[in-house]
Amino acid sequence: MAGEAESVEAGVPAGVPERREYLFKVLVIGELGVGKTSIIKRYVHQLFSQHYRATIGVDFALKVINWDTKTLVRLQLWDIAGQERFGNMTRVYYKEAVGAMVVFDVTRGSTFEAITKWKSDLDSKVYLPSGGPIPAILLANKCDQKKENNLQSPSQMDHFCKENGFVSWFETSAKDNVNIDEAARCLVENILVNSKNFPVEENDVGNVQLVQDALPAESKSQCC
Repeated sequence: MAGEAESVEAGVPAGVPERREYLFKVLVIGELGVGKTSIIKRYVHQLFSQHYRATIGVDFALKVINWDTKTLVRLQLWDIAGQERFGNMTRVYYKEAVGAMVVFDVTRGSTFEAITKWKSDLDSKVYLPSGGPIPAILLANKCDQKKENNLQSPSQMDHFCKENGFVSWFETSAKDNVNIDEAARCLVENILVNSKNFPVEENDVGNVQLVQDALPAESKSQCC
């Protein structure tokens, strides 16, 4: 889901740049227990807990970013349950997404091995208007627990991302707040590059319609 609105207030002098507002739907996907919900909670609310329960289906959170003096970005973060890759609902969940965070746990090699399957599933179900894949970043989460040799070398990770179509990768820790904001900013930068090609839908008063249903201002999940 993506849209752009340009508003001109009464009395704004001619020549003053209009403020642009965007709403971007971003997926957060990966195996069960890799810390998807913890990452979202840290990013949106600056909170961390050891006691989230597993996400059932999908949950949502909204992050509002004053990107610059002329741009406001709203990220609608979709927290997809780890077991959903095996279900039939991901096509519905992925619809209209314009970016994704794919997460694995650096302490569990099986979650890294599953990344290619998540990325393949993502690329088969959602596309940019040009037909290409939506930008996705890879998050090597729980780096605060990293033990020697748990993670491939940076050059190996760079190669993996290039081979599998990730725009970048970051070692992250929701617990210690490592690289969460930096990773999200990288993803938003890539989404904004694509945004000029997003289709827009005009409403009755000629403004771009961002979203049909009101969204909660806060995440409402209790997940892992």
